[in-house]
Amino acid sequence: MANKKYSGNQLKGFYETMFKMRRFEEEVFEFYKKGMMPGLAHLYLGEEAVATGCCAALNDDDYIGSSHRGHGHLVARGARIDKMMAEILGKRDGYSRGKGGSMHIMAMDKGILGANGIVGGEIPIATGAAYSAKYRGTKQVAVSFFGDSATNEGTFHESINMAAAWNLPVVYVIENNLYGISVDIRDVTNTEDLADRAKGYGIPGVVVDGMDVLRVYEAMTGAVRRARSGKGPTIIECKTYRWQGHHVGDPGEYRSRREVNEKELWMSRCPVKNFREYLVAEKISKKEIIKIEADVEAEVTAAVKFAQDSPYPDATEAFDSIYV
Repeated sequence: MANKKYSGNQLKGFYETMFKMRRFEEEVFEFYKKGMMPGLAHLYLGEEAVATGCCAALNDDDYIGSSHRGHGHLVARGARIDKMMAEILGKRDGYSRGKGGSMHIMAMDKGILGANGIVGGEIPIATGAAYSAKYRGTKQVAVSFFGDSATNEGTFHESINMAAAWNLPVVYVIENNLYGISVDIRDVTNTEDLADRAKGYGIPGVVVDGMDVLRVYEAMTGAVRRARSGKGPTIIECKTYRWQGHHVGDPGEYRSRREVNEKELWMSRCPVKNFREYLVAEKISKKEIIKIEADVEAEVTAAVKFAQDSPYPDATEAFDSIYV
């Protein structure tokens, strides 16, 4: 992972973001286990390098179409984690005033056009945002994050066909964690690298190690530069792995049927742990790293308290801020 192109502040920033994602998701999991949250959450544990590397390559006014596994995208964009926590608990002070929950957090001030519970639902939304940016001549870029299973949806192919035909400023990021709920993507496609599907649309398809934040950042930087210069879309496939099951209530036992050691092999490549070790190798002092972790712990603790103290919405607010 060694790379001399990065400043110490950049490297520390990458680590802070990934560590914050990790701790945020761990606390969300605790909410679920304590019966404090309504519904389910799809955790981003293990995939931290993808959102961190991708979002670091964006401008503040760029757009993001997020998926059901979207907490990491918001953290990477600098969204307020206290408002995210409150939303997950269904509280009034949440980003969507407690009405969206885990899968429908929307932070327009950070360019997040909404997390989406429909598989592949965010792909045409991001494509539309890219069309809007091109029509208005703003030089903004849109990014669509989605999982491997979404590449078998019609919205994937229809949106990319349109974006390629019109050279829209959009980057499609496949977070390939190998499983869509319990279905192994390798059992339902005949394509080893999903990014190869870009060939059918005459656009670049890039495969990158999704456990390495620097490799993700470099691939994303090139794709964003291409999009912003008017050359059109790119597909980036990030090979990654989710630590937990599909959601907090899924034990994920089906994964051991294919390869007993697969999960252990992936977890040995933990993006947070390994990048921490890389920082030490790059002469970032352990004192600085511990300070980053302590600051994140304090922020997460405050966010948990904020969410717990926030009131639930009143029943009279049920139809406020609802657009039909």
